[in-house]
Amino acid sequence: MHHDRTERATGGFVGNLVRRHRGGERAVVQAFVLGWLGVLWHPLFFALFTWLFPQVYESVAARLLGMAIGVAGILVARTGMHWCEWYVPFALAFQLPFFGSYMFLMNDAAGAWVQLLIVMLVALFHFSSVLALQAYLAGTVLACLAVIVQGHGHILLAQAVLQQLPVHWMLIGLLCAARFSRTALEQEKLAGIGEGLGSVAHEMRTPLAAMDANVRGLTRMLQALPAGVPEEIGKAMVRVQYEVRHMNHLIDLFLMSSSAVRRRLDPFESVSMADAVDAVLRRYPFTGPEQREAVAVQVKANFRFAGQYELTVVILLNLLRNALKAIHRAGKGRVRIVVDGDRRMPRLLFIDTACGIAARRLPLIFQRFYAYPAHNGTGVGLALCRQIMRAWKADIRCVSRENGYAIFILEFPVQRISTAGDS
Repeated sequence: MHHDRTERATGGFVGNLVRRHRGGERAVVQAFVLGWLGVLWHPLFFALFTWLFPQVYESVAARLLGMAIGVAGILVARTGMHWCEWYVPFALAFQLPFFGSYMFLMNDAAGAWVQLLIVMLVALFHFSSVLALQAYLAGTVLACLAVIVQGHGHILLAQAVLQQLPVHWMLIGLLCAARFSRTALEQEKLAGIGEGLGSVAHEMRTPLAAMDANVRGLTRMLQALPAGVPEEIGKAMVRVQYEVRHMNHLIDLFLMSSSAVRRRLDPFESVSMADAVDAVLRRYPFTGPEQREAVAVQVKANFRFAGQYELTVVILLNLLRNALKAIHRAGKGRVRIVVDGDRRMPRLLFIDTACGIAARRLPLIFQRFYAYPAHNGTGVGLALCRQIMRAWKADIRCVSRENGYAIFILEFPVQRISTAGDS
């Protein structure tokens, strides 16, 4: 109970950051974190290095500037993505490589600043490798220039400074390699899932085809009997044939999702959302009329967007499959799909009133290989949906209440190219 209360207490703040980060607002979260880093660590280390562990050099002006940049980050994080994307590279370069290198040099490569600079480099390369390398080069060069301007340039050629360079470069190389290895491992895992699905599909189609052929043959033999086909046996035969078709449709769905992982995602088609929704409802293997009737579509205003038709179908099939599985688990609920093009950003709402998603799990649902319940699929579907949407400069997010509802909101940029034949 105490653990649950603690999780709920911290989950609101941390969960919101994680949700925004994984929901595509990475720059906002980075600006927020860099802002608080500047506000907190500058006064803390000023106190430590002035009174507790006095250093040769300390700069109140540089500390105040770092705190001001931190305050700016906290404020910018409230304004949205645009300003954050400008703020993050600047703040990152100042707070970590510039300030660390500048104080390291001005303190004549003192032991405390040698270690602190290494910690700063590790923190720096937790950001994207390209951004971190740019910030490292810009910050380090500017720090060297600042040291020269202050008449302390001789320290640049001191042995205590130069011997740190190979250590820093080796550390940067290892951090970049570790990030690359994680990416490669993830891609290898995705490829393995795709190959596995292909093998399973092949192995399943053969017995399904044989089962379908045998049922058709038995039906013809029974129809040739003088008494005809008994009613109960006839219903059983129809049901078996329906299940065979259902399984074949599911295999098609899995193969479509696995192939989407490996294909180009860039938008090169003008896609009608209403047409894509209609195609999904035609292609989805509903278990029966009752399940099909649980899905309602409302087209307030159709819209077109730059994307790919087949990948749009993959996104919608994944969302529909997840919603219907949630309804099956909850034993209640319906699905409503709303196409709403009469907005500044056209959107599609995918609403189910089944079991909802717990607040503590909501930040994780778009994480690759995360599945809940644990046996509920591979954890690739929603991550793939988000990856495709991001490639189209679009957004997908989820609003939910546990045991109540889940609403997936898909927002698309307005298509600038006019197309004929839109309904």
